[in-house]
Amino acid sequence: MALHIVDHPLVQHKLSLMRKKETSTKKFRELLKEISFFLGYEITRDFKLTYEEIETPLAKMNAPKISGKKVVIAPILRAGLGMVEGLTSLIPSARVGHIGMYRDEETCKPVFYYYKMPAEKSRLVIVTDPMLATGGSACDAITRLKEDGYKNIRLMCLVAAPEGVKAVTEQHPDVDIYLAALDERLNERNYIVPGLGDAGDRIFGTK
Repeated sequence: MALHIVDHPLVQHKLSLMRKKETSTKKFRELLKEISFFLGYEITRDFKLTYEEIETPLAKMNAPKISGKKVVIAPILRAGLGMVEGLTSLIPSARVGHIGMYRDEETCKPVFYYYKMPAEKSRLVIVTDPMLATGGSACDAITRLKEDGYKNIRLMCLVAAPEGVKAVTEQHPDVDIYLAALDERLNERNYIVPGLGDAGDRIFGTK
C-alpha cells in the first residue's frame, strides 16, 4: 500500500475554501468536483501508453494513447457521489458502480442496501468517499469488491484521519490511498479534526 497526498497548491487552496463553514452548498459541490479532477489526474498517473501512427496537419507521427485501461468509479453512497463528476470529466469512458451500506447497530456489521458493479472484474476500481474517518465504510466496501472478484482497487478521499488510514492499511495493504489532506485526528464523535464537517450534508444541503 502507498499513501499519496496530493499537495498541489491549487488542490490545497480549493480544499481550504471547502473547509470554511460559510462556504455555500453550490460552491462546496463545485470545489469538490474540481479537486476530484486533480486527484483523478494523480490516480491515473501510472496508466500505460501505447503508440499509433496518426497524421497531423503537418506530418505523420507516432502518437501516445492510453493502452486499454478500463476504469470503474465506485462511490460509497451517499457522499462519494460528489466526487464522480470530477472523475468522469477526466475519464469519460469510465463505468460507474454504486455501493450503499449502513452499519447494523446490534451486530456492528455492514448491511449493503445497494450494490451494483460492472461484470468485468479486470477493471481498475476507484472507490470514492470524501471523508476517511474511522475507515470502517471504506474497508467494508473494499472487502465486498474483493469478494466480488475485483483485484485492482484504489481508494480516493478528500480528507482522512490517521485512524482511517491505519485501518485501511492494516485490512487492505494492497490498496493505494489518494488524499488531498491527512488531518490531525478524530474527535469523540468520530469526526475528522480540523476536517470540514459532514461532507454528505454539505454536498446535498441537508444540514
